[in-house]
Amino acid sequence: MDNLWINALDAQDRKRIEPHLTERPFEQGQMLYDAGEEVDVVWFPLNGVVSLMTVLPEDRMIETAAIGREGLVGVTCGPMNARASSRAIAQIEGAAACCPADVFSDALGRSPAMRNALSRFTEGLFAQVQQTAACNAQHRLDERLARWLLTLHDRAGDDRFNLTQAGIAGMLGVRRATVSEVGSVLEGQKLIRRGRGWVEVLNRPGLEDAACGCYGLMRNVMKDLGLPRPRPTH
Repeated sequence: MDNLWINALDAQDRKRIEPHLTERPFEQGQMLYDAGEEVDVVWFPLNGVVSLMTVLPEDRMIETAAIGREGLVGVTCGPMNARASSRAIAQIEGAAACCPADVFSDALGRSPAMRNALSRFTEGLFAQVQQTAACNAQHRLDERLARWLLTLHDRAGDDRFNLTQAGIAGMLGVRRATVSEVGSVLEGQKLIRRGRGWVEVLNRPGLEDAACGCYGLMRNVMKDLGLPRPRPTH
């Protein structure tokens, strides 16, 4: 199992859900669930990245959190019978091990350790949402773009991943032309390289220097909560 959250459970707790898991691929741009929908499946990414999107008026949206194989998608909006408060969209294609929500809910009810693991994950996710909101309001776009690319790089499993200018603009809530201009700055510094529909990280330490402090703060939160990190600190 390539999902770090499941791997961190003890053997007894893994047995509560593993027989019920089915692997599902997801494509870039695929919506796993929409805001307001009842979520009946818990997704445990094995690779790829899923973005949680806050939906704004006129169906505009902005990313508030990213989840990869360190976590799970589908129980982060409230109790098991709650409706989703955000839209979950695959940012980078991949696959997930999926568990029926009622099975996962029953497993949680039987295991205090699983409930504690989920509480720590949701606490870390809430911190990510808060930090992202503050970052979007206060920091320059070049710093935000560098921070966001680092977040994806942590979870993508490769230095090069599929991204479009329009997709980046949608995630950051800015115009496509603005993303192109700022991306050119990072590319000119030889931190990244871009092509049609993809981005490659060339200099990760340099990209970390270019990012705002929000990226480092979130890494520290994950460490303090004892959460599995998609890319260990070197």
